[in-house]
Amino acid sequence: MRDPDISVVICVYTEDRWEDILAAVASVRAQSRPARETLLVVDHNDILRERLAGEYKEAGDVRVLANAGPRGLSAGRNTGVAASRGEVIAFLDDDAVAERDWLRHFAEGYEDPRVMAVGGRTMPIWASGRRPAWFPEEFDWVVGCTYRGLPPGRVRVRNVLGGNASFRRAAFEAAGGFATGIGRDGDRRPLGCEETELCIRLARARPDAILLIDDRAVIHHRVPAPREQFAYFRTRTYAEGLSKALVARSVGAGKGLESERRYTTRVLPAGVVRGLRDAVLARPGGAGRAGAIVTGVLTAAGGYVLGSVRARRGGTAFSVVRIPDGEGDAA
Repeated sequence: MRDPDISVVICVYTEDRWEDILAAVASVRAQSRPARETLLVVDHNDILRERLAGEYKEAGDVRVLANAGPRGLSAGRNTGVAASRGEVIAFLDDDAVAERDWLRHFAEGYEDPRVMAVGGRTMPIWASGRRPAWFPEEFDWVVGCTYRGLPPGRVRVRNVLGGNASFRRAAFEAAGGFATGIGRDGDRRPLGCEETELCIRLARARPDAILLIDDRAVIHHRVPAPREQFAYFRTRTYAEGLSKALVARSVGAGKGLESERRYTTRVLPAGVVRGLRDAVLARPGGAGRAGAIVTGVLTAAGGYVLGSVRARRGGTAFSVVRIPDGEGDAA
């Protein structure tokens, strides 16, 4: 099977990440297996959109678009998908850089026509220069990175992780786009799980679909100093519980929490034991990591309970949109 054309979508929202955005685009343009195009989707920020349009005015492989939907990451991604020309659409966070063979490994995954999505491995770049001693690797998803407990190699998974992922266009034709009202919205409460909900919905629409993670498709993701703090850790794990409640409402608790059951019953207890063992051996951060795991579980559970109550009362809603045909216009 021939190599698929790949469009890369990078959703952006703030000028505070200007240098990061330029670095993200540069990493895509330096790929060993070139992208067909890079789309920068700007989330309701005209100043940033105009500045980026000027920056890439002469770049034929980069297009700058305005988010055509409501504010937030999901609508931005949907805008990028609708405007893209590639057979496969890859997503890269605006504060991340991809390794040179990132797209090559994605493309290899699509040799099987049943493969509808391929994700990769996301490594943290800590603002302080090193991982905080108390921060457990089992919770690296808190900062948008691959966490301990995911299987190595190229393996089948329930869902890919959105900041380093790709989907065949046919996936969106079968299942619709990312659900709005569930994903991230700038600097507001860091809700997520929009890619989880999409992947489960895709598996229902296409029971033969295969979803993969290939840990050779690597990106490096910046973790700003505020996200190295325990206060952010608590906030993010609580928000994850809220998000999981929305996912369970959409696709049912069986599928919505399928992977999480293994994670909480096997991966996290092993992490607590590892942390306590390190504490006994006087290794730095052992007790802190064990405590953080317990705290993360409790705050996520609290968010899930509250989110479930809100969902039953109709206090929180989200919607799935169909991706329109045709290509968007560059700014």
